[in-house]
Amino acid sequence: MATLAESFVDLDTSRGAMRVHLFIPDGGRTYPGVVFYSEIFQATGPIRRMAAALAGEGYLVAVPEVYHEFEPLGTVLAYDAEGSARGNSLKTEKEIASYDEDTDAVVKFLLGHMSCTGRIASFGVCLGGHLAVRAGLHPQVEAVAAFYPTDLHTGNLGRGKCDDTLERLPSIEAALLFVFGRQDPHIPLEGRRQVLRVLDDAGLDFEWHEFNAAHAFLRDEGTRYNPALARVAMSLLLRFLAEKIG
Repeated sequence: MATLAESFVDLDTSRGAMRVHLFIPDGGRTYPGVVFYSEIFQATGPIRRMAAALAGEGYLVAVPEVYHEFEPLGTVLAYDAEGSARGNSLKTEKEIASYDEDTDAVVKFLLGHMSCTGRIASFGVCLGGHLAVRAGLHPQVEAVAAFYPTDLHTGNLGRGKCDDTLERLPSIEAALLFVFGRQDPHIPLEGRRQVLRVLDDAGLDFEWHEFNAAHAFLRDEGTRYNPALARVAMSLLLRFLAEKIG
């Protein structure tokens, strides 16, 4: 008998349909919901495997396609130079208001889902780490797990490269989990210190973990993958989610 159901739903937004990939435990019960934001490449194999693993721990996982207004539904960008260039271009073409609208659409969908308990967390890696933090501004998101969130310290997300996520971070009421790799060139030491200062000064409910690892060390494809640290990091995530929304 299957223990996990995978499907998708296309949600309406003001900028067209957004495909959301769903990973739901096959147990006939209700589960906390997790909005899982992908890297710039969208719902790739590694992202789907992480989503399935998380769902297997007892969560209703929703993976939205962040570039739905630019790419055909179902598009997956390749882990190569062309895919990287396209993904990095789109993240600063998409409007910040669109990112926020997408989050609201997914959260409302989960809250209305028959298999959801009504408790919601956000989780993301790379670009998705930033989006997970930004999702924490949504009043229904109770917990945020951000793994190596890019552009958070620079404010370069969205059209015009002028997002206000770090500026608004002190207003987040959700609990926060941050995980970084020290050898990540996208988030250097001073960038991490900048984010940490904001968190400390605001007195937020957060925890902070750094490892000797490269960017995208959770991704189980490519040379940067660190399986031992990935296991440790995912155990931190599971313990955090169990405490906050489990």
